[in-house]
Amino acid sequence: MVLLAAAVCTKAGKALVSRQFVEMTRTRVEGLLAAFPKLMNTGKQHTFVETESVRYVYQPLEKLYMVLVTTKNSNILEDLETLRLFSRVIPEYCRVLEESEISEHCFDLIFAFDEIVALGYRENVNLAQIRTFTEMDSHEEKVFRAVRETQEREAKAEMRRKAKELQQIRRDVERGKKGPGFGGFGSSGMSSSNSAIITDTLIEPEKPKPTPVTVRSSGPSKALKLVGKGKEVDDFVDKLKSEGENIILPSTGKRPSEASKSLPPPTHTESVHMRVEEKITLTCGRDGGLQNMEVIGMITLRVSDEKNGRIRLKVNNNDKRGVQLQTHPNVDKKLFTAESVIGLKNPDKSFPLKSDVGVLKWRLQTTDEALIPLTINCWPSESGSGCDVNIEYELQDESLELNDLVISIPVPSGVGAPVIGDLDGEYRHDSRRNVLEWCLPVIDVKNKTGSLEFSIPGQPNDFFPVNVSFVSKGSYCDIQVTKVSQVDGDSPVRFSTETSFVVDKYEIL
Repeated sequence: MVLLAAAVCTKAGKALVSRQFVEMTRTRVEGLLAAFPKLMNTGKQHTFVETESVRYVYQPLEKLYMVLVTTKNSNILEDLETLRLFSRVIPEYCRVLEESEISEHCFDLIFAFDEIVALGYRENVNLAQIRTFTEMDSHEEKVFRAVRETQEREAKAEMRRKAKELQQIRRDVERGKKGPGFGGFGSSGMSSSNSAIITDTLIEPEKPKPTPVTVRSSGPSKALKLVGKGKEVDDFVDKLKSEGENIILPSTGKRPSEASKSLPPPTHTESVHMRVEEKITLTCGRDGGLQNMEVIGMITLRVSDEKNGRIRLKVNNNDKRGVQLQTHPNVDKKLFTAESVIGLKNPDKSFPLKSDVGVLKWRLQTTDEALIPLTINCWPSESGSGCDVNIEYELQDESLELNDLVISIPVPSGVGAPVIGDLDGEYRHDSRRNVLEWCLPVIDVKNKTGSLEFSIPGQPNDFFPVNVSFVSKGSYCDIQVTKVSQVDGDSPVRFSTETSFVVDKYEIL
């Protein structure tokens, strides 16, 4: 076969990316692509169309077309196989098949096209080889960088050790200068001369040091202070960050990008505002079986207007899972038990102004698999070249809408990026953390299932534990405040509510 050009164009024939593999003028390529939509037969299922001089082999990509322009005597079967490889390359670099995304990654696509076809003839490459060639990933470079980083760390540790030794010697010298002299062999004059010699030998090699040592000849003086440990660690961390390192924060044990997600605050809130917050902690076995699931929720009240301080909240509890409820000690428990109304024990008192007050909290702990909101099924199976991994999700609780779902699958290090097969949603491979993140913007009853397939060298145990994170604007336990009214007169009060259901830990071991 002789492939003349490969292009991604719109349905109107506008070229977004075009790569010519033989000598062709720009006007010739634009003319061929502009004529392509007019030649297609809408009523037929063919994936090619011919003219007197060339053949168009194409595949629809949502609102775009992947088009190969070949000679008429080329092998149509080879053309179709090459077209499939071109079509699989595009999602590797463009997460959304739109004009703006294609234009943004045009050079990446051109470099990938050049790996598939050279001088009009197909190269014997697959998707994984194309990715490796375009990334120009070098094992020798990785080894060199690892050795250099190790040397830098050792040099920094040695530098800190030397600095501490020098500071300790200076402090000893300073204490020697302050100490009283004794007669005989250890006289005062001998002590001061020895101190002067030691000080000179220390100060001379340390000319590049930014903070010179000052020695007082007489009078009381304080020993030099070491830099506080916290500040020294912070400076060192800042320096590593400036060099592009990802630092794990010691206080949380997580990278900054792994901080727990939360929904943005509402743009408008009333003078009576409530937050209904729930967090889930779930641990599940890879072969099924719920080890532990706990949902903790709370209603937090904030009153910003004094006239609405003496109020009562009507709570609607639609939970049928056996949630344990607990009210604030200042809340009238008998009133809540009898009428599901939250009010203060002393109705003459007001709720605190402009401060968040937790008025009701609940807890659900279970090992019933039927209560899992989202099931994750991960099936790694060994193959000749490594492992083929199939992972799928299913939304069990159809009343929920989950946003920003991220399923993190660990992958082996040092074996390159995984080869992605069938995919619902998007993915990203973090080679530094050795994690494949499967990202889905929305999961609801219309999109309750999905799957991902990929291949990579490794063993089945390498792909666990699988971690899941998401946020939701709906409540899992379905406990909401439906009405707010004044204590006197029972007149209704305008209120606003924000609801969030987030993940504390969601793990498949």
